[in-house]
Amino acid sequence: MSQILHAFDAKVLPKDGWLRSSVISITVGTGLLYCVRYLLSLRRAYCTTTNTLTGKTCIVTGANCGIGKSVAIELAKRNSHVILACRDLNKAKQAALEVQNCSKNSKVSVYQLDLASFASIREFVHQINENEKKIDILINNAGLMCCPFAKSTDGIEMHFAVNHLGHFLLTNLLIDKMTHDDSRIIVVSSSLHKKATLDLVNFNDAVDYNPMLAYARSKLANILFTHQLAKKLPKGITVNAMHPGMVWTNLGRYRLVNMISKSLFGVFAYFFIRSPYQGAQTIIHMATEPSLKGVTGKYFGDCVIEQTADLTKNDKLAEKLWELSERISNLEK
Repeated sequence: MSQILHAFDAKVLPKDGWLRSSVISITVGTGLLYCVRYLLSLRRAYCTTTNTLTGKTCIVTGANCGIGKSVAIELAKRNSHVILACRDLNKAKQAALEVQNCSKNSKVSVYQLDLASFASIREFVHQINENEKKIDILINNAGLMCCPFAKSTDGIEMHFAVNHLGHFLLTNLLIDKMTHDDSRIIVVSSSLHKKATLDLVNFNDAVDYNPMLAYARSKLANILFTHQLAKKLPKGITVNAMHPGMVWTNLGRYRLVNMISKSLFGVFAYFFIRSPYQGAQTIIHMATEPSLKGVTGKYFGDCVIEQTADLTKNDKLAEKLWELSERISNLEK
């Protein structure tokens, strides 16, 4: 071994002292970073169920990239029919090919869905009702984070519109299409909900708009919606929320505004932040774990039930949010 190291030292390392030290430091530092990356991967939870989903139909919103695409691949590997519900049809079709190739499953469909448009959501549900016999698993994954202030097609602040209201309307319109034999609704939230309060009066106001707070509020709304929906669902259909942890996806595109910041954060993310595959594991666990049949109204992280912020247990706030969401989205029409 010493002879090998000596040969490497003689042939590879430069003769200049400072350059030699720099190469050694960089090599050792890189090696340590890879060790940290490996150790972090061991500490993260992974779905351990191996059962298939043959005969089941799953909808994944925002499935053209990131966690959504990883979820779609894993569900397709389990032989389910996977529907990619995405705003951009071209990107969705490209993702569908990747899902098919990775899973060796041809039962992958693409439907257009813009969660910032109530009309698009209703058209999507119409198409599902026309073309699909049933829905077994609905994964409300799509979302945006920290975008500049903007309003949806229907005049609603974008975080609230896409992350909460869009999925609120979509879920309620699809319930009649879901079977009553262990159908599951999974709502992707965030641990940042613990940093938020919910203003049901000024949520649409551009004054004092804070992108991160708007995102956190929408994730708090996700959990309040989950708890309230759990009380309303018929037997055989469950709904649970989850957080995927910090994951390196396209979600943070609004905060990384130039190539330098993207490159630097990309290096940091590679070593310290979860990959989309790792971020998808809790969702896959929630969708496939047999022991979770009948479990509803809970919040998961790293494949186990976790506690939410005290505010999420406020039943009156959840009811007010439901009433507001019902009114804004014209749910009953």
